[in-house]
Amino acid sequence: MRAHIPLALAAGAVLVLSGCSAGTSSSASTGDEVIRFATLPLGDDPKATTPVTAITDLLEAETGEKVEVTDVPSYSAVIEAIRNGHQDIGIMSGFPSALAVSTGEVDSLIAWPGEEEPVSTCLVLEDSPLKSLNDIDTDTVIAFADPASSSGYFMPTHMLHEAGLEADKDYQKLMSGGHDRSFIALKNGQADVACTSTIFPAMAGQGDPLFPFEKGETRSLGESISMPISITVLGSKDMSDEKRKALLEAIPKVFAAENADQLGVYAEGIPAGVEPIIEPGEEEFQPFVDIAKIADVDISELE
Repeated sequence: MRAHIPLALAAGAVLVLSGCSAGTSSSASTGDEVIRFATLPLGDDPKATTPVTAITDLLEAETGEKVEVTDVPSYSAVIEAIRNGHQDIGIMSGFPSALAVSTGEVDSLIAWPGEEEPVSTCLVLEDSPLKSLNDIDTDTVIAFADPASSSGYFMPTHMLHEAGLEADKDYQKLMSGGHDRSFIALKNGQADVACTSTIFPAMAGQGDPLFPFEKGETRSLGESISMPISITVLGSKDMSDEKRKALLEAIPKVFAAENADQLGVYAEGIPAGVEPIIEPGEEEFQPFVDIAKIADVDISELE
């Protein structure tokens, strides 16, 4: 949701990892006794920080192994490092997880189903002549956050498709580069609509630069469906069976309600009261594949 991620994973992703270590050691160990966890900010707020110390302590307590956490800014860096065996696990949202799993080179160890709530909304300014999705036409410019964003691209594109609207045919698509940039485009008249996460409208009137609007200054033309998978822990195929077994047992205990205060934003990203799926199959991610096709993205084409 935050990073510019092309379909082909960034060639320099592993180089990014090498300079961003925030874990218990200044350099990642390669021994099988060490669990190497690549993390990135979870959710749509780029100001949120990853609870590195809490993750390290909790995972070490549950597995009895040393844990090294590397916090990085992009999905591509995490996936590439796991694919190449440089990291054991990583945690991220549904769409990038589906991208990774579709390669056949990365496993999903554990996944949490999504909540039955809309993920995305498409906003207009209050005085916009657009009153519903039916008013969108070929002159309408719609801003999306990022081509790899679940809430800022894939889900709203699906919503528009269900309303009979296709990009470059029924409306003009603008990739802004981030949720906040979509709002700037909307505010400045560069876009007529900004499709984004449903978390943002509640920030109205708070003076938050991420959502630079007052209450009543924007309104929604429609909301998307919920996501079938909210969060997934991806795993390397290169890890030992012993390490995999330990992680399958430990991860649901670490990312649990009783650790919410320590996990902060990571706990917020996991639906409350929802049991995780252990070693989900490809069928669990098929809805993402179908939605990606609607967005004219073949997620099997990762390089």
